[in-house]
Order: sequence, then C-alpha cells, then structure tokens
Amino acid sequence: MKNRLLAAGLMLGLGLAAGAATAQTSLKLAYALSTSSHYGAGAKAFASALEKDGNYTIEAFPNSALGGEREVIEGLQLGTIDLAIVSTGATLNFVPKTGVFDIPFLFRDLQHARHVLDGKIGQDMLAEFPKRGIVALAWGEQGFRHLTNNVRPVTTPADAKGLKIRTTENPIHIAAFREIGILATPMAWPEVATALQQGTIDGQENPLSVIVSAKLPQLQKYLSLTAHVYGPALVLMSPAVYDGLSDQDKQLMKDAGVTAAQAMRDYVDDIEKTGVDAVKAEGMQVNTVDHAAFAKAVEPVYPQYYKQFGQELVEAIRQTQ
Repeated sequence: MKNRLLAAGLMLGLGLAAGAATAQTSLKLAYALSTSSHYGAGAKAFASALEKDGNYTIEAFPNSALGGEREVIEGLQLGTIDLAIVSTGATLNFVPKTGVFDIPFLFRDLQHARHVLDGKIGQDMLAEFPKRGIVALAWGEQGFRHLTNNVRPVTTPADAKGLKIRTTENPIHIAAFREIGILATPMAWPEVATALQQGTIDGQENPLSVIVSAKLPQLQKYLSLTAHVYGPALVLMSPAVYDGLSDQDKQLMKDAGVTAAQAMRDYVDDIEKTGVDAVKAEGMQVNTVDHAAFAKAVEPVYPQYYKQFGQELVEAIRQTQ
C-alpha cells in the first residue's frame, strides 16, 4: 500500500511538473491592417520568434479588431492589450517627439531612414516611451507615403490643390498638406473605405504597403508617387506585462520586436519593387511627380517644425549618413 501511494504521488508530481512545463502565456497583439500587410508580416514574425522559446503564444487581432490605433495605445497603458504594432501618427498623442520623423521630405531614402532609427537618435526616442506608460520594443516600417485620389493625376503641387484627402490625426502632415492647398481631413483608418466609396473624401495618402494590402486600387483611380513622408512603425508593449518579466524574458521580447521590425522592412523592400506593377494590373493609373516642386512647396512650414522639435535635431537627422 505504501509503495502504491509513493508511486501515485510520484506520478502526480510528474504530471504537475509536465503541466507547468507546457503552460504558456497568451499575449494579445493588435494592429490596424490585414494579416497580409506589413503589420501582419511583423506580427507573424513576432509570434514565430516567441514560439521558439515555448513559454508564450500570440493571439493576433488585425483589422482594428480592438479599436483604432489611439484606443489600442490607451489599451497598452491600461493593460487591457499586451502588444501592438502602430504608426507614429498615433504615437504623437503620447510621445510628441516622435513627430519629428513625420516631417515631409526629411529622409532621402529608406536606407537613410533606417540608419537614423537604428542609431542614437532613434534609440533615444524609444527610451521616451516608458515615461508615458508604454514600452517601445523596436522601430518597424511602412515605407514612403504616396497620394491616391479619384479626381485627377497629381504631378505638381498645383494639381493637388482643392483635393479633399484623408490624413492621419497628425498635425505634422496636416500643416504641410494645407500649405500645398490640400483639404486635409483627419479620419480614423477603419472609416476610410466607406468615405471613399461614398465620395465624402477624394483620396488618401499611405505607403505602397498599405495601398496594396488594403486593396485601394478597388477604391481609387490615381496613384501619384509623391514619397512625401517616410512612415515608421513601432512595436509596442504594455508595461503591465513587460515590467513583470524576468530580465531574460524582457530581452526575449526586445529580440522578437527586432525580428518583427525586420520582417516589416523586408515586406516594404519587396512591395517597393512589385507594388506599382500590382496596382497597375488592377487598373490604377500611376504617375511620377515633380518631387523638387513639392519639397519647395512645403519649405514655408519648416520653421514651425524647427520650433516644435528643435532645428538641431531636424538637421542632425538630415545629415545622418
């Protein structure tokens, strides 16, 4: 009898140990776009990186299932959402300094932008987030933003005047659009498709990664390759989860964030090569623009940006090699 009790106790102990070994923590990750987008690529890469550890699983909520980006960031602060991939258009309301990266015609190309974000300027910016009750794991990417509309091709600033264009709730962008003469219309992303269908707005502006993944050729006639603003993205985490992790698991999350960021960059690199042909194949008319004329058109706004972010910081970004 004693031996049987010992054996039973041993088996129970082994069963509990096995249960503990296989127990996993499920984390909710929210983002605004589809699973086939660059955000989706980042979310999938983040989940795959954590699966290698075996202690965490990711439950993804694409297509703004948990709310718009502002609501999602508030969820991170409250601890109701664990992770998110968002644009800087949303983080402006929480860490205003991130707006410096949204200045039009600030970055020469993708390589320039990535060097800035991966260097001291970008990493110092990530360190600002915990002060606002958010943990920033890594800089992701959307690519350069372009203009689409249903009225006419836009090749010069004059062509853009009077167009009612949806923008993010980003005063940095809005100031430049208004200088050009665009009727900037801030609107949450989930409302855009309906507004385009109903004609309450003429167009919108987004990177090719969004234009393709959101199937905008079905809603818009013209794509003008303005490349007016570089679009960073951010992999964020709730401090309610992060602060309770071991140092090892904190590093695991940071590494997964970097992996997600790289997946987004890879997606952007691919879509920059294939995206124009893809939208043309769906009937969209695509044109290049007088880039120098657009850059000159927004120059009067730059003193405002200098005042807001500091001329030294803006110029340090411009001069990064």
